[in-house]
Formats: sequence, structure tokens, C-alpha cells
Amino acid sequence: MRADRLVAALLLMQARGRVTAAELAEELEVSVATARRDLVAMSTAGFPVYPQPGRGGGWQLLGGARTDLTGLTAHEARALFRLVGPGATASDEAKSALRKLMQALPETFRESAELAADATIIDASRWGERETREPVLVSRLRTAVEERRRVRLIYWGRGAGPTTREIDPWGLVDKDGVWYLLAGTDRGRRTFRVERVVSAEVLDERAERPDDFSLEDAWASAVDEVENMRSITQAVVEIDGRHLAVLRRQFGRHCDVEGAEGGVLRVRIGASTALDIARHLAGWGAEARVIESDEVRAEIARIGAELTRAYG
Repeated sequence: MRADRLVAALLLMQARGRVTAAELAEELEVSVATARRDLVAMSTAGFPVYPQPGRGGGWQLLGGARTDLTGLTAHEARALFRLVGPGATASDEAKSALRKLMQALPETFRESAELAADATIIDASRWGERETREPVLVSRLRTAVEERRRVRLIYWGRGAGPTTREIDPWGLVDKDGVWYLLAGTDRGRRTFRVERVVSAEVLDERAERPDDFSLEDAWASAVDEVENMRSITQAVVEIDGRHLAVLRRQFGRHCDVEGAEGGVLRVRIGASTALDIARHLAGWGAEARVIESDEVRAEIARIGAELTRAYG
């Protein structure tokens, strides 16, 4: 479960003493199924969260309601701040929240919690790039999601130019440093790559979102759709076994070894189009030999001819 939901759920139970999955779902704006999974996950992970069956039951912390985090053990405090700590580098608000949580702990636990929070840093910038803060567009879109307000996007898609559309923002996902926006449109759920957003105007109109919407489930579905599209075209190549890791970095999960002989691997790879495969393989030169897919071989030959004409 996400660290922010974990902290919010714990504080809610400490303030109320007992909550149902439905109440937690309403407070955290997630589906009841997601809230129930979070509660079970906390209990399984060792947090003192227990279900109370029967009428008037729900979930509560062992020992009843508390107004601070003193019900956590040293081990649980470390686990909590291990989750929250890396994310605290993202914004001043996150750092402030972490400090407040630290003050809520008993003094005997603070040192180990501080060490846990400082044990990991997430540096999203690549080598050769300067450290960058969260994009302004991401902050603006997150505000729209939290306040349930519609957004007018100017978006540069895969077509000839930018288009204007009004959407209901449902959630944001950071995948390996690239931000995506999941939203409702007049054509159903869509996934937008934030770096292709030219501008985003937050409107006064209230955004609509399905009652059973789960960002985790929706993103999982979007990932499956994208991965299926990425493997429409396939080819088989022969490479030296030492270079398999490089090929896997290029093609991800669409890279399967089908055989080996004398240190040479036969690997099936996949991508959206033959050109996408050819662009990756062209830089390999003779290190990768395409043995299946005439279409991919033709694209590599065309790229080679263009380079020969350009550079002689």
C-alpha cells in the first residue's frame, strides 16, 4: 500500500478508535476493496490493526483510540519511516509532515525512526542531468485531482499537432521518472503523458470519478494495455550471451531467450512496430543478427542506407 495512505489510515484509527473499510474508503477517496486490502496488508505486516467482527464492528488499533503514534513498536516505527522517508525529498510539505510524525513518536523510538528515514534517498535525475524538482504541471494536476476539478488540456499526442480537450483527472503515476495522468474523457478512461501536456487549466467545474475507481487497479490495466501494444510486432535475433542484459534493457519484458548454442543466444523480442525494433537494433551493427522478420530486416537496411548516404 502507498505510504501516504498507510499514515492516514493509522491516524484515522487513532483518532476514531474504530473504522470500517467503507469509512476508510470515503476518507481516503479509494474504493472499498482497496481500503479493505490496505487494512489486511497493515495487519499482515505486523501493525497492531485488528478486525472486530459483528454488528458495530470494524478495524481498530490494539489498545483503543490514541491521539498520537505511541501505540507503535520500535520495529513498526522503523517500518513506517522507511516507507515515508524516501518520499519526503519530493516537497517541502512532505518534509514538514515527516517532522510532525517524528514528534508524535515516543522519544525512545525517534532515533531509530530518524535513521530509517535517512537510510534511503530517491534521486530521480539521471547521470549528467541536474536535480529537478517536481514539474509545475504535476503539482497543478495533483491539485485538480485532490479538489475534484475538471481540467482543460492542450495535449500534443501522436497526431500532427496539439489538441484541446476537457478531462476529469483521476490520478497521477510516476513511472521511472515519467509522469502519467489517468483521467476520464468523453471516450472513457485515457492515460496522458504529462510531458506532452502543453498547458493545463484547472476549471471551476466539479470532476466526476467512478465510485469504485482504484488508481492502482486502473494503472495496472493501463500498463497491461501498453505492454500488449508494445509486443504486436516480433522478431528473433542472435546475439552473444554477454550482451543479453543490454537487449533486455531495450525491450523490457518483451525479450525471451528461446535457445543457446556455443555462447550465442537466440532471443525473441517485441515492440509496437518493425521500425521500433529496427531503431534499437541498428546501433548494434553486426553484434545482433535478425534471423526472423523480413520486415525488421528491411527497416534496418533502410536505416543503414540512409546513414551511408549521409556519412559516406
